[in-house]
Amino acid sequence: EAESQTEEMSGHDGRPQFGTRILTDPRQVFQHNAWDNVEWTGEQEAAAKKKVLENSLPLPPEKQEEYDSRANEYWNGFYTIHENRFFKDRHWLFTEFPELAPQCSLNHESHPGASGAVESQQNSQDREQSGEHAALSHTDGDFPGSSATYRILEVGCGVGNTVFPILKTNNDPGLFVYCCDFSSTAVELVKSNPEYDPGRCYAFVHDLSDVEANYPIPDGTLDVIVLIFVLSALHPKKMQASISRLARLLKPGGVMLLRDYGRYDMAQLRFKKGRCLSENFYVRGDGTQVYFFTQDELHELFTQAKLEKVQNLVDRRLQVNRGKQLTMYRVWIQCKYRQAPV
Repeated sequence: EAESQTEEMSGHDGRPQFGTRILTDPRQVFQHNAWDNVEWTGEQEAAAKKKVLENSLPLPPEKQEEYDSRANEYWNGFYTIHENRFFKDRHWLFTEFPELAPQCSLNHESHPGASGAVESQQNSQDREQSGEHAALSHTDGDFPGSSATYRILEVGCGVGNTVFPILKTNNDPGLFVYCCDFSSTAVELVKSNPEYDPGRCYAFVHDLSDVEANYPIPDGTLDVIVLIFVLSALHPKKMQASISRLARLLKPGGVMLLRDYGRYDMAQLRFKKGRCLSENFYVRGDGTQVYFFTQDELHELFTQAKLEKVQNLVDRRLQVNRGKQLTMYRVWIQCKYRQAPV
């Protein structure tokens, strides 16, 4: 279980973009480590449903409550054990989410159906029209990054595998990046990284599910919010309020970017009996929790928060272990939803 968790946090297999390697001849399956946009057969889907159903008897309520109340402890334990040893920077970020470095014109298109290039151009125009000027230091003023012209927040930043690539790739002098995590251990690891620059970045401890807790940034000031394999760690009952609270931080035209686990992902099918907390929500061996989404569920969460859909797609990947001749089906969901422009 921890292994599948670390796979997501490591990103992927270093290819320039998703959706480009299609398996047409099943005999070729072990020629590569991964295949994109894999269509599932009816039998496969039925088998996955059956497997989930077999292991869906939920744990007793008091046990569920214990995992929820001690979540902070479990995530601190996770980062204490692993520190930053297996985490790889997610270099696929800028192909899938060009909004993270809009001024870098990449020579490839994003996922089919994504409108990244158009959005990036629009973002640049919006910023020029807003007439804001970047000061040399973004830390003066009422809040960290108050004089920045382009603000990104990553929620659930872990040890910084999204934040540091953004700071490296996006050389906009007006950029300021905020990053927060539930785990104080993870935030300390970010702050102690030699690449952490307080003039361009601000890391803080924050519980996404505590909607009464203040963010160090005023509402209506963020251009981008990033959630990568983080919403799934929340209790399903806390998701809507958390997304609605985050949505208030976005500027008009600001965008929320998400990538997370999809229903019937290999990690879900691997769970044994006694690990289910509620429907499609599980506890791993290390005590951390995980939910597996459908596109419709995520669409509902974002639209209830009054955000408009830009993108909502399923990335079905076939990963291959050539040594063991094993095939593993991964299912991830990628979303972009934005605050209506003025």
